[in-house]
Amino acid sequence: MTLSRILIANRGEIALRIVRTARDLGATSILPYTPEDLMSPAAELADEAYALPEGSSYTDAAALLELARATGADAIHPGYGFLSEDADFARSIIEAGITWVGPSPEAMDALGDKMSARATAERAQVAPVPGITDSVTDAETVIAFAAAHGYPVALKRTDGGGGRGITVLHNDDEVRATPAFESAAQGGGTLILERFVTAARHVETQCARDSHGGFAVVSTRDCSLQRRNQKLLEEAPAPFLPEGVHGRLVEASRRLLETVDYVGVATCEFLLTPEGDIWFLEVNPRLQVEHCVTEEVAGTDLVEIQLCIAEGGHLGQVNEPRGHSLELRITCEDPARGLAPSTGTITRLRWPAGPGIRIESGVTEGDVVTPLFDPMLAKIIITGASREQAIARARRALRETVVEGVTVCTALHSEVLTRPEFTASDETGRLAVTTRWIENEVLPDLADAAATSQADGSAETVANPRTRSSYIIELNGRRMQLTLPDGILAPSNPARGFSPHSNRAQPLRGRSGATRSPRGAAPGETGTAGGEPGVIAAPMQAIVTRICVEPGQPVCQGDLLVVLESMKMENYVHAPSDGTISEIPVSAGRTVSAGDVLVRMSTPENNSEEA
Repeated sequence: MTLSRILIANRGEIALRIVRTARDLGATSILPYTPEDLMSPAAELADEAYALPEGSSYTDAAALLELARATGADAIHPGYGFLSEDADFARSIIEAGITWVGPSPEAMDALGDKMSARATAERAQVAPVPGITDSVTDAETVIAFAAAHGYPVALKRTDGGGGRGITVLHNDDEVRATPAFESAAQGGGTLILERFVTAARHVETQCARDSHGGFAVVSTRDCSLQRRNQKLLEEAPAPFLPEGVHGRLVEASRRLLETVDYVGVATCEFLLTPEGDIWFLEVNPRLQVEHCVTEEVAGTDLVEIQLCIAEGGHLGQVNEPRGHSLELRITCEDPARGLAPSTGTITRLRWPAGPGIRIESGVTEGDVVTPLFDPMLAKIIITGASREQAIARARRALRETVVEGVTVCTALHSEVLTRPEFTASDETGRLAVTTRWIENEVLPDLADAAATSQADGSAETVANPRTRSSYIIELNGRRMQLTLPDGILAPSNPARGFSPHSNRAQPLRGRSGATRSPRGAAPGETGTAGGEPGVIAAPMQAIVTRICVEPGQPVCQGDLLVVLESMKMENYVHAPSDGTISEIPVSAGRTVSAGDVLVRMSTPENNSEEA
């Protein structure tokens, strides 16, 4: 079986990444898109691009399956995120006679959430982090576990991901006061309990297993540099591993995949403690964001391997890793403000080049960054013959990188790449950084420094010497390119959706990316509207995901009021003082801008003013 028409159920840089491999293999790439992505590089490069129905998104399984049928797709590649780990989506594709580029739904179910993954690891005789695999519903269970294993502990929602849904607790009082139990009950989630490992490295194996039983670890990776349990910098192979750890990681990964008869590409994630303990975290049944560093050191294409395995092929011989590779995630976050999300229009964009540099990006100049999607603009992958050379090239790459219009995290990467804790091993010959290092050591130092300001440069207007110009149009729901002689159209009219003086059309429909400036609140801080007492404002542009109080309810200082999500990260809005909720002018699911009122409270302060 050879796959010839591949629908890519995703967007951005990963969609573009898969489009390129499909083209290398001579297959046709089919891309769905929403109005925001009409002008995206992925839509431009795909062989065929089709608009999803009005109001649909990349998580609309029915719309994606209908498009696959209508376009004659013989395979669907989910990329990562969205529906990539949805076993029901995989089932519907397989039942429709279309190839699912991923593991079986049964394997996905066995690994699909934190509870089932822990149970699977126990069956495979791979030790998970010490914890309680069954559902945890009350404070006393947590307190009893902590009495035996010690604090801190972590309550984790089984449906969480990307660092979301994790509550770290340090003592009995915090356990009794946590809103996690109520929040999980309201959202229909389930909680498990684990010991929270405060000093450990995050290491993982990039695995592949075919339908004939062939298995390989293509490379190890270290992903210890994180914030809010989300990765920022990854490298392959994992450096400074203690003797014997590599073999233990490979064997544990083999047992995990064989236990569920896994067929496809997967990542097995572990914690490595300073004492040499290896604790299982999870198996990601899909391609990972950081797959690029493995490709660079192994000299292979993991998307091609995925497609080969999906066609029923053999994995074959896998190259031994050579050299070293780093991946820097370039996210729209401000290091000087605790990595607060940044939104707006990208006014200038220059990526680095030269030896050992690879760019994976799904954006261009003029694109609008909104809180609706992941904050990552691009990945800069830097490879050298040694780790030292890769780090030196990474420093050079950051000096060449220019992003204006939104704030990105390059200052954080530059700081990390100068610190000896990361660039060299410690006195025992091991890597000194842990998963908490950025939050505990690096970010506080950057927060003390003044935020780096960027000049608002503007490019000179250059006359277009061409006699014809190309425009992007949408005809009967299909994205197409139209070329016309210059001058045939009237002068630029925003209502018409394009300019005859530019080869980049503007989307005819979609959300505005305009946003008011944040009012100085970092993630998790509570903003106030104009300093008015009792008025709780959104600290950033975000989506309201949960409202934890109701009008008339008394609250105490520190009580959780509202949960926001911006760029796939949860931010918690707490009561700044004791009081009573008087009004909640927002609702769950609504998008708010920085400064929008979330909650009004009656407090002793504003009551006295009214008197």
